[in-house]
Amino acid sequence: MTVETILADLVAVPSLPGTPNRVMTECLRDHLPGVQVTEIPGPEGDRVNLFATLGPRDVPGYILSGHSDVVPVEGQDWTTDPFRLNRNGDRLTGRGTSDMKGFLACALSMVPEFAAMKLRRPVHLAFSYDEEIGCRGVGPMIAELPRLCAPPLGCIVGEPSDMRPVLSHKGKQAIRVVIEGQAGHSSNPALGANALYPAGELLVWLRDRALRLAAEGPYDPRFDPPHSTLQAGVIRGGSAVNIIPDRVALDIEVRAIPEQPAEGVTAEILARLATLAQGRIRVSSEILAGYPALPPDDTSPLPGLLERLTCTAPLQSVSYGTEAGLFHAAGIPAIICGPGSITRAHRADEFILDGELEDCRRMLRGLSAELTSSA
Repeated sequence: MTVETILADLVAVPSLPGTPNRVMTECLRDHLPGVQVTEIPGPEGDRVNLFATLGPRDVPGYILSGHSDVVPVEGQDWTTDPFRLNRNGDRLTGRGTSDMKGFLACALSMVPEFAAMKLRRPVHLAFSYDEEIGCRGVGPMIAELPRLCAPPLGCIVGEPSDMRPVLSHKGKQAIRVVIEGQAGHSSNPALGANALYPAGELLVWLRDRALRLAAEGPYDPRFDPPHSTLQAGVIRGGSAVNIIPDRVALDIEVRAIPEQPAEGVTAEILARLATLAQGRIRVSSEILAGYPALPPDDTSPLPGLLERLTCTAPLQSVSYGTEAGLFHAAGIPAIICGPGSITRAHRADEFILDGELEDCRRMLRGLSAELTSSA
């Protein structure tokens, strides 16, 4: 089966994050005939990760990792059906073609070749869910890896990188803080407790803390910008001008360099939030999403291997985040390398090129040759 046929099948499933993924799971399994596949459920109860091995499980090999969920298309002006693969010359258009069903299709298309080879070290396929809402799905699968295979030599996360190996990215944590006061009629504001005012104080503090991060660091020149960032992204509060607002919710995001974990900056925010709780003002918070940074690993052979397989020098860092940070945190060397461009991700008329898919398949074929010859 061609890589285009497989990609068409994958694109046809509107595998949105935060929803049951059984249809997507069955589609992936249909392209793994004769391969032993393990389902690793998540805590939601209606979503699973898939893990499959080609070659011996009891010796170290490499993981090919990819997420099967895609972002929604609402509000985007598509010129074709986003959930039907459309060809225009060498361009294949559809939701998820670059991010990142193109990589999944390449890996699945190589399964017959992997199976026919006498692999001395294994290729593992690790397909996750809910990556697009904070890398929520892959955690249970990483936790199960000691039961599923020998300690891996490394993990290739196939996010769209123009087939250029990427060594590092920042970490992220997104939180929602809630400030609650007391509603009342606006004719006598003193009888209520306006939640907007402490929220405004927190916003000013967030702005000033973000400026200090830029001015004082710490810095890491491998990233652009070279420091951690902090911003308030969404605020919801109030219902009418003549009602004292009794609740404000504020969504805040931290993106942090490896030397400064995002959780540390978040802890500062929560400490500031706690000082706002007084009188009839109450505060609370919840974590919305997060993943650790992927720091460069100078001891790993992965950069050299991927440079050799792609004939492309590694890129030091990218601004987006991936599941690679979670694999690294679990002690598995990780690198990003996949077909397509991140500039097309999450946009209308997302596409991938035939040549990009073939470049990825060529890289995977080279990897399998390495695993056939290595002891």
